[in-house]
Amino acid sequence: MSAANLQSEVQFVPRRSEDRGHADHGWLKTFHTFSFAMYQDPRFQKWGTLRVINEDRVAPGEGFGTHPHREFEIFSYIVNGELEHRDSMGNREVLKRGDIQLTSAGTGIRHSEMQHGSNPVHFLQIWSLPQRSGLPPKYYNRHFTDEEKRDVLVPVVAPVGSKGVTDAREGSGPAPVQSPVWLFSTILSPGKSVTHRLLRPSRGTQRKAYLHVIQTSGYNKGKASGSLLKVNKDLFLSEGDGSFAQGAEGAEITIENIGDQDAEVLLFDLE
Repeated sequence: MSAANLQSEVQFVPRRSEDRGHADHGWLKTFHTFSFAMYQDPRFQKWGTLRVINEDRVAPGEGFGTHPHREFEIFSYIVNGELEHRDSMGNREVLKRGDIQLTSAGTGIRHSEMQHGSNPVHFLQIWSLPQRSGLPPKYYNRHFTDEEKRDVLVPVVAPVGSKGVTDAREGSGPAPVQSPVWLFSTILSPGKSVTHRLLRPSRGTQRKAYLHVIQTSGYNKGKASGSLLKVNKDLFLSEGDGSFAQGAEGAEITIENIGDQDAEVLLFDLE
């Protein structure tokens, strides 16, 4: 089958940046891809096991005080600045650009996430639904440099038991998640492209995906701007934009940077 046919097998539904849920609390500027807190839209409750993608900016001296979670897989992707994490498992860590911190909340944890240092922190808070309930809570941290992500799709989160995934608190390879979710990250240079082939579904014939272009050029609650991407033949995304996608095993998603600046992109492949 030709590459064009493989690409045509993927159906996309864009999620434009300006259509996301949004709140400006002064100390917190946040965008919600899915229903969250005061933003509720029955059309955007979840996508497969993906439940939350919040793009947050937290002012110095502020943050999310100690609060409980259970039966969620919670990961933070640090874009800029520093975030201090503390939890009831005894973990205390300052997270920086390139860090992926994953908490498997299981039967229940309490944690806080506070801005650290002199500059605001920009990060993505992502939640997925676990495949099993009643698991013991666990904490993981991984780090991926800009150089590692340059013009390639790097798996930064992957299901427990997948190739290259270890249960170590810290280490190399993707952070382990108790969900059928793979998260890939890339920093795409102008003129470069990357291609992902959808993984094999465990049931049925269709696999889900989600693309998110991070707002690396700065906070913007209007129409997306900054870096410009072409996805397959006729989908165009800029910073803050995303897109739902669905296709058969092996169907291709090609992301090309047709703009004049770097683009930082997340790609979820999930059920």
